Amino acid sequence: MSEWPELVERVLTFLSEAGAEARVEEFAEGTATAEDAAKALGCDPALIVKTLVFECDGRPVLVLVPGDRRASARKVAGALGASRARIASPAQVEETTGFALGGVAPFPLRVRAHALIDQSLLTHPLVWTGAGSPLHMVGISPAELVRLTRANAVDVIDDG
Repeated sequence: MSEWPELVERVLTFLSEAGAEARVEEFAEGTATAEDAAKALGCDPALIVKTLVFECDGRPVLVLVPGDRRASARKVAGALGASRARIASPAQVEETTGFALGGVAPFPLRVRAHALIDQSLLTHPLVWTGAGSPLHMVGISPAELVRLTRANAVDVIDDG
């Protein structure tokens, strides 16, 4: 029997097959929100990566932002040349990623989606993303995160 939940195993398999330098850790306290994750890790919420899904002109888009910030739908749409962007529903998030809210990992996705990463995340040596469950996180360099998600680095932070 596996020591990891099935969805976390999916993330681990993807990381292994991609030759990624990353580590998955489990936290008893839970990491369902960026604040919970930062508390469990003992780090600044800016080091937590929120994995969001937007719908842009009918297409899903993965948007990675620091845990202490909000994404701007206007900037997401602008970065893609879309007429509009809106945050996806929980059902659309699960349909696109294969993960439920509170445990969304940025890889592997069920549906091919364009990806954007806020450029501020690239300034850290290590960031933490969801790993498929509300108890697991992936520690990864921003460069590896960009490589694995094929994300374009842009400013997608809500300035308001």
